[in-house]
Amino acid sequence: MRDNEDDLYRERLPNVCGAVGSKARSCCSMRSVHRYLPVTDWLPKYQLSFLAMDVVAGLTVGLTAVPQAIAYGAVANLPPAYGLYSAFMGGFVYILLGTCKDITVGPTAIMALMVQPYVNGNPAYAVLICFMSGCIITLMGLLNLGVLMRFISVPVTTGFTMAAAITIATGQVNSLFGISSSASGFLNSWIYFFGHITHTRRNDAILGCGTLVLLLLMRQLKDLPFGIKSVWKYISLARNAVAVLIGILLCYLLKSDGKLPFLVSGSITPGLPPFKPPPFHTEDPETGETISFGGMISTVGTALVSIPLLSILESIAVAKAFSKGKIVDASQEMIALGVSNILSSFFSSMPITGSFTRTAINNASGVRTPLGGAVTGALVLMTLAFLTSTFAYIPKATLAAIIIAAMFFMVEYETIGEIWRAKKRDMLPFLVTVLTCVFWTLEYGMVVGIVFNALFLLYKSMKPQFYLTTEKFNGVEVTMADLKGSVDYAAAEYLKMSIVSHVTQRNSEGGAPTTLVVIKGHEIASIDTTVALNLKSLREDLALLKCDMICWNWSIPAAGVICRMDRKLRSMFKFSKSFPDLMQTIADAEAADSCIAVDLSQ
Repeated sequence: MRDNEDDLYRERLPNVCGAVGSKARSCCSMRSVHRYLPVTDWLPKYQLSFLAMDVVAGLTVGLTAVPQAIAYGAVANLPPAYGLYSAFMGGFVYILLGTCKDITVGPTAIMALMVQPYVNGNPAYAVLICFMSGCIITLMGLLNLGVLMRFISVPVTTGFTMAAAITIATGQVNSLFGISSSASGFLNSWIYFFGHITHTRRNDAILGCGTLVLLLLMRQLKDLPFGIKSVWKYISLARNAVAVLIGILLCYLLKSDGKLPFLVSGSITPGLPPFKPPPFHTEDPETGETISFGGMISTVGTALVSIPLLSILESIAVAKAFSKGKIVDASQEMIALGVSNILSSFFSSMPITGSFTRTAINNASGVRTPLGGAVTGALVLMTLAFLTSTFAYIPKATLAAIIIAAMFFMVEYETIGEIWRAKKRDMLPFLVTVLTCVFWTLEYGMVVGIVFNALFLLYKSMKPQFYLTTEKFNGVEVTMADLKGSVDYAAAEYLKMSIVSHVTQRNSEGGAPTTLVVIKGHEIASIDTTVALNLKSLREDLALLKCDMICWNWSIPAAGVICRMDRKLRSMFKFSKSFPDLMQTIADAEAADSCIAVDLSQ
């Protein structure tokens, strides 16, 4: 017996070793290296002709990234330098690990708004959230959990984006008119604005509204039919930098006796971003008490779930929008985004993700490879090293106008129209997400939208689409149940109750009783055990009503579930081309059964 076992092991060992070796070779192959380190794929193919386009795109994006970074730092209630720190490192890391050439990683309005409630005058919380989010996102990517993004529907993400745009724009209304405010949220911002509208500063209001109009007009420069189109195009793309330059010049030229004509964003800490580990403890700015790592984690709470999730959603949505027919590896994008956040946290960054606005500019500028992100990072670095004193003159109204103008085009108007035209019922999860995000909070609104959408789909699956009709054939009252689409366990009980109620009602009306129920199932690919048990129970209930049940033209996989469960139920499955053929088959079977019964009685 022992010799036989040894022979068996010797036979199987080569197969096992071969499988392990194949796996090992697959993991160490160049294909795997290209997948997990995409720079090894595109860098050897890099051409010198690409460099000029990448440099131009990187500089153009940088001219937008610098003012936006300062503005989004203000949205997050962080010092302006932290916004620039956030725009510095992401591009360098994404070059190595990212899969989409157009994506620019950095601070965004949504991330800034999500971080805002946890800062409370202490930037350490924003940096810790950046580090922890990076760890969570990287782990999810390594576990290949990019597939989870498929469970969040387009109406929910579109609703969240629209709500975020409304909330962010509303939060800048007070700054646009020169009203000093710490109010946050949709309702609070508008209540504060109308309650303090008499505090409007004339200079700031004129500058803010004028800058907003200027930005919207400059966006259309690229469509002018005259002049050199490429010049108009790049002026349009650099509109944020132009607005900031105008604001700085006006602020500097109009100051008198050391007094500035506008409220400004404040001084920016000069110098390169400090390299240091993310803070795992901090001090309370009010009491001076030391807060431990556990205390910081308990303070940020749900942010460690909502911020990584929204960061992934935003980045992958941007990647898909600019993938141009290529398949987006969601898990690899998560790894790239996670590592970008981890390394950025060592440079005092708040959470970062893919930016739709800057990615669109990058694409329009003709970027050829992810190397453009390095040029953008270098420009941000130069700003921190040499231009911080200049940017101290940026008016808050100018930054508010830049943010509000960006929010106008953050809303996915075309997608909303497509949802309305395609299936108006899908507007429900969209509207629920928008309303809960605007009037509650973004993170809870997103959760409510996802849960509502799941319940919405579950409710639809509980009521399968089928039609009950009754007709007579050779004096026999037949109820026909024509199932459309799939039937799962959630719909099984509803199907059973509907058929039994229909037969009972027909029999109680005093006419000819229904003696046969035919369930058409040619569209049903498969069923589960719950459906099989309910169909068996349905046949038993109908038998008590002196009514038989036939399953007509079911697929073999669906019928097989019931037949394997109870072999006696095989007889209820019938196959024929037409309904008259089916009835003739049943009649012949009944005639044969009656003949057998006569023979047995003799």
